[in-house]
Amino acid sequence: MSLAKMWTTSSDQLRDKHIQQIISFAGKGKLLDGSVASLELREFLEIIPLDILRGYAEGCLQSSFPDNGLALQDIVSEIGRRLEFEIERGPYRGIKGKVGFDGIWRSDDGRAIVVEVKTSDTYRIELDRLADYRKKLIASGTIPQTDSSILIVVGSSETEDLEAQVRGSRHAWEVRLISAQALLKLLDIKVRLEDPLVVQQIRSILTPQEYTRVDGIIDLVFLAAEDVTTESTSPGEGGEEVETEEDEKRPVDFNDECAERIQRHFKHPLVKQSRVTWKSPDNSLGLLCKTSRVYTSGRRIGYWFGIPAQYKVLATAREFWVAFGCGSPKAILLVPYDQFLEWTYGLNVTTRENGELRWHIHIHEHDGQYELRRKKGFDPVDLTPYLLNASEG
Repeated sequence: MSLAKMWTTSSDQLRDKHIQQIISFAGKGKLLDGSVASLELREFLEIIPLDILRGYAEGCLQSSFPDNGLALQDIVSEIGRRLEFEIERGPYRGIKGKVGFDGIWRSDDGRAIVVEVKTSDTYRIELDRLADYRKKLIASGTIPQTDSSILIVVGSSETEDLEAQVRGSRHAWEVRLISAQALLKLLDIKVRLEDPLVVQQIRSILTPQEYTRVDGIIDLVFLAAEDVTTESTSPGEGGEEVETEEDEKRPVDFNDECAERIQRHFKHPLVKQSRVTWKSPDNSLGLLCKTSRVYTSGRRIGYWFGIPAQYKVLATAREFWVAFGCGSPKAILLVPYDQFLEWTYGLNVTTRENGELRWHIHIHEHDGQYELRRKKGFDPVDLTPYLLNASEG
């Protein structure tokens, strides 16, 4: 049974295992280019949660075992994939006559990053060799000349010597340096935030820049703060429900619990892309999941959701669904995204400072029946048929 199958059927058996043990379960337990063990490990890394991926990275850095550097190379590639780069994996070991690289990360704006992974900063990095790899890749047409750079990912966060080495070399304007821990932090920022623009800001940090002007970093911090502010907005602004002290005590952030139920419903693994989006590794299934606490006004019960009109990750999945968690993971409305779009013409919309449109969704509940309320002149929509059966998940 493959690692991915083992995780899908009984994840508890693997959850607490060290990365070295995980590798021993894959194929013949040895990472070689093109081997079953390598394919199984990469397939497995695509479906595990971020906290497990982080633990495996730490295991590679804190323990010395035969394949720890090769495993870290695969883990870093998986981080790049989750940062929405198109990943081309390099060989584990150099092949005579071929360009050696640990990975190439491509973004949809045409940029390419040649990635080098090091478990330790004990030894000096041969920058001339890395620069030569980049030149050969440019000459072969694999990457562009003007929009390509080098990213060195190192195990240690103490990189002062390496930083000095890069700054003092003639390749300083082609190279960016980051620790594996910091790279994981960037991924953590991405999955914690809702704003799709965060990916663009993260990409700018990973490419060489002149930092006299720090707008890119400030933008990323601003997106984080704005995301929290937007989510805490009260539906009282819409004039329909009023939030009471009792409402404020009810939980609102149970997206992960909803996604777990939906994953079991589809019997298909879903990997978190942002705070509110999930996608299967094979791009066959995508999910936008929003949650709301219960809001009361007299005898009425309601739920309020704000959804940006543009989610780039939606366009990459062949089948996409939108889920509304109403008060708790026990009440989930699961709607095909195309069907949801047909109802948006009657929704209230606001425009944020960056020009982004945001739909306002008001759902009322009465006697176990759920109804989407829209603007005057638009009929309400009965959402009860989309309620996920309590027995599922």
